[in-house]
Amino acid sequence: MTLHLYDSLRRSVVPVEPLTPGQLGLYVCGPTVYGPIHVGNARPFVVAMTLARHLRRTGWQIKVVSNLTDINDKIYTAAVAEGIESEVLAARESARYIADTTRLGLGRPDLEPKVTDSLPEIIAMIEQLIAGGHAYAADGDVYFSVADFPSYGALSGQKIDEMQPEEITSKKSAPLDFALWKATKPGEDAAWESPWGLGRPGWHIECSAMAMTALGEEIDIHGGGIDLKFPHHENERAQSEALTGRAFSRIWLHNGMLRFGGDKMSKSLGNIDRLADALDREGPETLLSLFARAQYRSSVDYSPDSLEDARRSNDRLREALRRAARTSGAAPAASGGPLAEAAAEVDSRFRTALDDDFATPEALAALFDLVRQLNAAIDAGDADPADVAQARSVLVECLYVLGLDGLAATSEGPPAEALTLLRERENARLERNFERADALRDELLALGWVVQDLPDGPELAPA
Repeated sequence: MTLHLYDSLRRSVVPVEPLTPGQLGLYVCGPTVYGPIHVGNARPFVVAMTLARHLRRTGWQIKVVSNLTDINDKIYTAAVAEGIESEVLAARESARYIADTTRLGLGRPDLEPKVTDSLPEIIAMIEQLIAGGHAYAADGDVYFSVADFPSYGALSGQKIDEMQPEEITSKKSAPLDFALWKATKPGEDAAWESPWGLGRPGWHIECSAMAMTALGEEIDIHGGGIDLKFPHHENERAQSEALTGRAFSRIWLHNGMLRFGGDKMSKSLGNIDRLADALDREGPETLLSLFARAQYRSSVDYSPDSLEDARRSNDRLREALRRAARTSGAAPAASGGPLAEAAAEVDSRFRTALDDDFATPEALAALFDLVRQLNAAIDAGDADPADVAQARSVLVECLYVLGLDGLAATSEGPPAEALTLLRERENARLERNFERADALRDELLALGWVVQDLPDGPELAPA
């Protein structure tokens, strides 16, 4: 199946038609680095990185670009509140963001440009917009003229007379005009030279300039949270297309929000769970499973129940992988039996689901069909070890796309050290040295293994 994605501008699922055959450029809006990110902030990153994994697995070459907004009003405000320089705060929070998202185990985007490193390109773009009559300077500020872009509002589906301006100032020619450059204000401890005086860029022009620098004047896919559709992406589209006369992005890809306590998870609402805290408590697989269980355009319920569902889902996968590893051993190539055929069919279903607007719930459903067949074959005792190995390999490859291949990490069986401790514990129990047996049990737990005393003898299971 040809890759299809939902384009917010056309409001339909459309085939992906890249600028260069076989190659895709994806720009996803990253964070404004004024504080630790929460779990909801991580969703655009997860969508972009898992989509990229699927595309690479199916033969695409893809370049992922995700920016860091390190110049912004919120950064100035947060720095003043802490009594530190905005540059120091932005550097600290940029490093924290990279560390937190790296813990998800999905790798890094190919490029992660910062606004502070992109100022020459931003200023040049503003100058070109002024020269083309699309923007105007006003007392140290520069504004984009919305009236100069007739299709303004098409992306967000709004009429101009129904829109609310971002800020009200007498400097503007029209209320909806938005800032490309802002003159420095009292309390702002960082500013940059420009043809219009000391100041800093507006939020929207930052992303346009960084995206074009990395991927060209027209890009294949522009992603981000649905909350960025207006005004951020609407304004990006307006200024970029006014400048080039070309479509800025062939597809506008928006992910749904995380809902926490009935509302959107948001720092402004105060209903957040920091990503670092959630990772400490849940681990990456639980969060990634939670995201994968909902299609990227849908909202995700973040609650104790939904997290428990994600854990249970992962437990089923982990146990199936563990059983398969024990059954297959060092098996030769698959024999082509029913289980191997089922694995091949599920792999095809998995790819097809993700090619169809990145339908991760359907992709997961296919994997659980294979888990059921795998468990049934093992339970029946007639599973060909080579076919079991093939089924397990398909599961691991598919789970890698979703960032869940870590579930296979302990499925190979306990290490030699743990098996030695298990034997010592059994000997201690036979000698009725229960204090020693309990101590060995605790050592095994510290290694990540739980002792299960079964009728046929003790076994180890992942903790």
